Amino acid sequence: MPRSTATPGLPSGWLTRCYLLRAADGVAGTTVMYAVPLIILTTTGSVALTGLAFLLEWLPRLLTMVSAGPLVDRHRPERVLAHVCVLRTLAAVATGAVLLLGDGGAASAVVMGFGVLSGMLTEVSFLAVESLGARASRHATDRAHRIQAVLVGIDQSALLAGPLLGGVLLLAGPTVLLAALAALSLFAGVGVRGLPPTLRAADSLPQGSSTPWAGLLVGCRVIAAQPALGWLVASMTTCGLISGVLHVSAPITLTASFEFSTATAGTVWSIATVPSLLAIAATRRVIDRLGLWATGLAGAAALSIAALTAALATSALLYGVALAVLLSGEGVLSVVLRTARARLIPPTVFASTLAVTLLAILAPFPLAGAIVAVLPPSRIPALVLTCALLQIAVTAVGFRGLWHHRSAYTHSDISPSCAPSRESPLRDAA
Repeated sequence: MPRSTATPGLPSGWLTRCYLLRAADGVAGTTVMYAVPLIILTTTGSVALTGLAFLLEWLPRLLTMVSAGPLVDRHRPERVLAHVCVLRTLAAVATGAVLLLGDGGAASAVVMGFGVLSGMLTEVSFLAVESLGARASRHATDRAHRIQAVLVGIDQSALLAGPLLGGVLLLAGPTVLLAALAALSLFAGVGVRGLPPTLRAADSLPQGSSTPWAGLLVGCRVIAAQPALGWLVASMTTCGLISGVLHVSAPITLTASFEFSTATAGTVWSIATVPSLLAIAATRRVIDRLGLWATGLAGAAALSIAALTAALATSALLYGVALAVLLSGEGVLSVVLRTARARLIPPTVFASTLAVTLLAILAPFPLAGAIVAVLPPSRIPALVLTCALLQIAVTAVGFRGLWHHRSAYTHSDISPSCAPSRESPLRDAA
């Protein structure tokens, strides 16, 4: 965490509250993602219903991004976050009450509904807290990467803490777990009260721009108008593809090729995440010395080497080290992406554009799942190698483009209240 939470242009303590909100919302979101399928499995014993719960939880989340961006832009992130936290609190309390009073069939249906609703709310709240983090970055100017390093570290820690918290609380019963989720959401909802209002899209964009398709068009036009952002998203998309392939195939490789048990294979990712936290913490100092472009290139190179190593690994130890390096490179790239993104995207349409970039980066994950599903385990190393080579090629071209446009995202004198100019294509995006 930065030595001081004082940020020019922001009230004292605002950044600390931003970190706390990010942590509470992140842990609540990851706990829900992990716990809902487990609650279904615990209450029904059905593997099929558990898989259905996972599917129903994730599909609406991806679809929600398009409409959530304009919603956050138009109604301000702090206001949207407060409403989302209240809704998630009420949903968790209602679901817990049904589990206490209802029969098995009704309880399972309600838990699935809670998974769908909470997943959608989590995407909205993520866009809101990310918008708040971007606001802090714009005010911090040349210290923006330090703030983003803390935020990425919080997100990675939440990915570790959520499953752990969910597993421990589930031992005490589903209702205890839901009560804890309600408490986390309530804490975030109370914490967001009193934050100073941010500039909203309604103050600078025409009416009718809050629809999902208009928001999607706004995001696409921002990316088209910012070549550096386009190159960055293209590079991160291919990184997302190799990361998604390894996420989906790692349990298969560990169990089929290296004869790990399913339980042991599941712990490999948790262990591999720990070095990534150290890499993220070190990223802010590396950016101080080398700059944003060189740091991003180093992260991309580490990710590429790790992917090639995983494809050619002959032992479980080498494969595990490759996963740890890959997650570290991914963490470094996340800090670079978020820092550049906060500088390149106008604040009034930040959430709409962020939603488009997230869709582009996350789209390879279901694609990776579909590809792995139709391939025999023996072909997975060849798939990983092919995706790694593709990632290297696209990243090399992307970072060449980022070098030519580096002035757009390395300039530190950026106004926190910058908005699209009259000549900007955003004025007619709706």
